[in-house]
Amino acid sequence: MKKVKKIIKVDVEKCTGCRACEIACSAFHAAPKFSVANPARSRIRVYANELTNTWVPVFASEFTEAECSGHRVYTINGREQGECTFCGASCPWRDLFKEPDSGLPLKCDMCEDDPSLKEPWCVQVCALGCLTYETKEEEVEEEEEKPGEMEIGLDTLVKKYGLKTVADTVARMTKGGN
Repeated sequence: MKKVKKIIKVDVEKCTGCRACEIACSAFHAAPKFSVANPARSRIRVYANELTNTWVPVFASEFTEAECSGHRVYTINGREQGECTFCGASCPWRDLFKEPDSGLPLKCDMCEDDPSLKEPWCVQVCALGCLTYETKEEEVEEEEEKPGEMEIGLDTLVKKYGLKTVADTVARMTKGGN
């Protein structure tokens, strides 16, 4: 089976830390779309080392329930950087890539929308070409279906508040009494 693989490439040497990608991402994912820009809701974060003028855009990736076992430290341009700095996972270790109001994990969705965009919004607003978008067709084996955004969100809410509380809240909302 052929699958289209979507990739956002980052050229760190071109990044100036303008953070236009963060603002664009948060505005794109606002409800209603483009109504507000809140970088805490962005699925991309630009990590900075102002002393060396180094900027690294990192995209939100999979949610993980447990913190990783590898808290390594890397020396880059003579300055120590923690491994978490470049990690895109939403995890219990830190509050990045989590919806600020609900605590639900965020994940880069490549701005999949209806109608779909030619390329993700962050790539479109990157004036210096630090972010570029590619698609590749690959032959892959059939994989089991992964849980979607809603399933991950509901699972997180159930773990935080309990199934009964979540079910009661949904039932109350469907009756129009949010």
